[in-house]
Amino acid sequence: MEQALETVKEVVTVYGLRIVAAIVIFVVGRLAAGTVRRMLRKLMRRREADPTLTGFVVNMAYYALLAFVVVATLAKLGIQTASFVAVLGAAGLAVGLALQGSLANFAAGVLLLVLRPFRVGDYVEAGGTAGTVEGINILTTELKSPDNREITIPNAQITSGSIVNYTAREMRRIDLVAGVGYDDDLDRVRRALEEVLAADERILSDPAPTIGVLELGDSSVNFAVRPWVKTGDYWAVFFDTQEAIKKRFDSEGISIPFPQTDVHLFGEEA
Repeated sequence: MEQALETVKEVVTVYGLRIVAAIVIFVVGRLAAGTVRRMLRKLMRRREADPTLTGFVVNMAYYALLAFVVVATLAKLGIQTASFVAVLGAAGLAVGLALQGSLANFAAGVLLLVLRPFRVGDYVEAGGTAGTVEGINILTTELKSPDNREITIPNAQITSGSIVNYTAREMRRIDLVAGVGYDDDLDRVRRALEEVLAADERILSDPAPTIGVLELGDSSVNFAVRPWVKTGDYWAVFFDTQEAIKKRFDSEGISIPFPQTDVHLFGEEA
């Protein structure tokens, strides 16, 4: 009987200490993981990181630390964790192979949130389509087309090609081509074009507009007309300038074919 009590006492002493130590490791580790999560969130907010990226990085760091704490706790209890870690690794590999496309979109989403080639509200051409950015998620990006269609693009499709951001800069150049007849006085045409541009207050003086003979066409002399405007005024000035040039040419008896433009409307919001 006494030997049995001694055995029980020895087992309780040994395993009791292990259990207490395991509980301490788990509690302290969980508190430490929570502290790291809060510090990381504050750091990323201080650096004005994207909220979606902040939430993802913070949660990933927290659960990674928590997994480490659980493994350490099991090891303290005397449980062999090598096979446990191997099973987790194999399961992770199987899941990764099954979700290759989603993981590619996930990695691309992280790149978009870190590098920020565009922001919500920008008008972009990416992934074979164009529209106003309404949301940047971990797996997909949401655009709104000029005719109010909702477009969802996988992030991997965006990062695999070129991205054109039409609203990233404060200024943009409008490229127009004004064609006049071969019998017209080119100096008079140039003055008319300069006066049309000068009359519009939305057209910037710095950088100065460019007006010059672009080419001698089959039936017209084509002038390049390239004023600079604020990005928000682009389309309004684009349309108004063409109308103003047409009216000015009519009033001065300048012959037309006019206008020809080299602007591609597919990638821009009308």
